[in-house]
Amino acid sequence: MLVGFSDAFNTLMRLQRDLDARLESGWLEDTTSGSGAFPPINIFQQEHDFMAIVELPGVGKNDLELQVKDNSIRISGKKSVDYGGKVSVHRRERVAGSFDRTITVPVQISADNVKAEFRDGILALFIPRAESAKPRAIKVN
Repeated sequence: MLVGFSDAFNTLMRLQRDLDARLESGWLEDTTSGSGAFPPINIFQQEHDFMAIVELPGVGKNDLELQVKDNSIRISGKKSVDYGGKVSVHRRERVAGSFDRTITVPVQISADNVKAEFRDGILALFIPRAESAKPRAIKVN
């Protein structure tokens, strides 16, 4: 009987860890976050706009999904590693599986004008600031 309880407890703990991992994606929160460090992302500002460089080696363009809302961009997808037919894996260091990261910038994004370019495993995101978030010059009378 104690063995059954232990299995049920372990199952619940595994479920809790899986739920926590999903919540860690940070989608629409106020910080850059994600589950783990894949894919690595660099974000920098060019004048009023932002740019993000995302390293995605081994990920196909069709395996990516990008979503924009308010001041956040969600990057999710799947990286597959194919070992071929009958192989025996002795060491596995290449990251594979689903990923989910969120980029958050401190201003509203012009969602219709975000551009994404993907080449040689590098995703470049051009993230323009919304017109309403750009500074305005005020004439003093």
